[in-house]
Amino acid sequence: MSLPVVIDTSPDPERADPERQRGPSIAAWIRSMGPSRTGALLLVAGTLLAIVWANASHETYETFWDTRLTIGVADLNLDFTLHALVNDALMAVFFFTVGLEVRREFSIGELTSWSRGVVPVVAALCGLLVPSLLYVLIARGSGWESAWGVVISTDTAFLVGGLALVGPKAAGRLRIFLLALAVVDDIGALSIIALVYTENFNPQPLLVAAVGLTGIWFTRYVPTGRGPIYATLAIIVWFAFLASGVHPTLAGVAVALLVPVYRPSRRDVEHALALARTFRQSPTTQYARAAANSLRESISINERLQSAYAPYVSFVILPVFAVANAGVQISRDVLVEAATSPVTWGIVVALVAGKFLGVFGSTTLVRVLKLGELGAGLTTGRVAGGAALCGVGFTLSLFIVDLAISDPSVQNQARVGVLLASVLAFGIAALIFRATEHSPREMEIGQVLQRPVDPARDHIYGPVDAPLTLVEYGDFQCGFCLKTAGTIQEVVQELGGRLRYVWRHAPLLHYHPNAVAAAEASEAAAMQGKFFEFERSLFIDQDHQQPADILRRAEQLGLDLERFERDLTSASVAARVRDDMLDAEAMDITAVPTLFVNGRRHTAPHDAASLIAALTSDRSPFRAEESHGQG
Repeated sequence: MSLPVVIDTSPDPERADPERQRGPSIAAWIRSMGPSRTGALLLVAGTLLAIVWANASHETYETFWDTRLTIGVADLNLDFTLHALVNDALMAVFFFTVGLEVRREFSIGELTSWSRGVVPVVAALCGLLVPSLLYVLIARGSGWESAWGVVISTDTAFLVGGLALVGPKAAGRLRIFLLALAVVDDIGALSIIALVYTENFNPQPLLVAAVGLTGIWFTRYVPTGRGPIYATLAIIVWFAFLASGVHPTLAGVAVALLVPVYRPSRRDVEHALALARTFRQSPTTQYARAAANSLRESISINERLQSAYAPYVSFVILPVFAVANAGVQISRDVLVEAATSPVTWGIVVALVAGKFLGVFGSTTLVRVLKLGELGAGLTTGRVAGGAALCGVGFTLSLFIVDLAISDPSVQNQARVGVLLASVLAFGIAALIFRATEHSPREMEIGQVLQRPVDPARDHIYGPVDAPLTLVEYGDFQCGFCLKTAGTIQEVVQELGGRLRYVWRHAPLLHYHPNAVAAAEASEAAAMQGKFFEFERSLFIDQDHQQPADILRRAEQLGLDLERFERDLTSASVAARVRDDMLDAEAMDITAVPTLFVNGRRHTAPHDAASLIAALTSDRSPFRAEESHGQG
């Protein structure tokens, strides 16, 4: 195997600056996938508006949201209240976008491995079971033990918004974990509503839904015009769920989980580039349309829909949802009754303590028993904060109150319990995040290598059991990484078999649009045992990293081109690169190259003498393998 790269190693004064090429790209890329802080603030504003409105003029609040809308032709018509339109239709769109993101994570993202995907699933199931048991124990003797369904659900909208407001800065992995948990939680909660609390459940329309969902699955094989087919079948599925008595928002999740997600193929990208060049030479409407359509079709419909719906969900649907659902009327008499009500306190304890124990306890147990794992940066404190936030059970909890409790007085007590539990859960989560993010252990996250070096996974140059370790998070299009590669070559030559060098990906997307493609290409080459050879070719010619250049390099290295192209679009390659990027985000890496010397972040100059001194002087037992990766 050749050395990582051979390039000019002449001194560069900029190399001494540890903040070489700075940008918000990695963190911004992860955070941009979810609702912005502005959207979360709008959600909170909508909640406060609803509470003030409902208590200042409850009659007008109820009258407005009970306004009926009738849509139809002749004898075929739909009759909705505004409140039902928001909860049944608009929220189906929200759950659809959440389902799209979770589908992506399970297909080509963070949750592709069984060991990581199983953790949020187990946490969600325990988050359904433990609160139910606690409620039944506390409400025993009240006559309303059957209302245990009130405490089963986590409010996904408020969970996502709350995380954006009070969660940690590097919340990429935590958000993915909580979203996956919330989707399983919602599927379980909505199924329980259908089976336990729905008197008019009719399973026959679900047969129609099954046919529609099957059609959605096969639509991926239609060569053109898939958009209208998806839309038509999705509407049919939604109506089928509505007619069955199952909450129709579940249709949004079901449809989203069947929408295909994939990496763009080289042929599609090349075709789009060719049409773009044709348009540049002959700028006509026909070529403009062809180029635009080709570019759009090269991206999976999953990702196109996520980007299209995200602004409407964040800035319209969620704030409207909050105004429609958060109008809980609070009076002195209601509060007095609730203070001694076992129903109220059963709900509060079950949501606040039960959700925390179910989610945090099961996550901890799964990790201790080594049945699953969490990614780097998902520390105990962050998981604890996320588990506390799961106690916000607003919308479905209030919805089930009306189904499970017939006494208006007890309904009011239950609503107070739901509201109090949601406020407490939000406040406790904020305190946990604040306390843990500023604790010495959490502050150490950015200074310590969070994921231990794994010879079975990492790209290692040198003996895998060498006593000294140098880990680099870098970008194949970064000029500073190019210069540092020459320095690392000197270090490798000097230390020989005492050093193992590890490369991990941290592409700066805002600066280098081809960086992710280059990283994925190196992973595809690694599947044929040529990672460092491909790394060298990428560094030597950083200006030419288009798809055709990538293939040319693969051919020059003697790779199997057919296998290389197939691996380029595989889920494992995309997940591997993104996993490194999430690691980098968790450790607040916004500049590359970022080096870790024997497991600790290197902030001194990057010249060979400084690196050799740092590597050889640190003879403490602290090694990359002993870092706080899962702490």
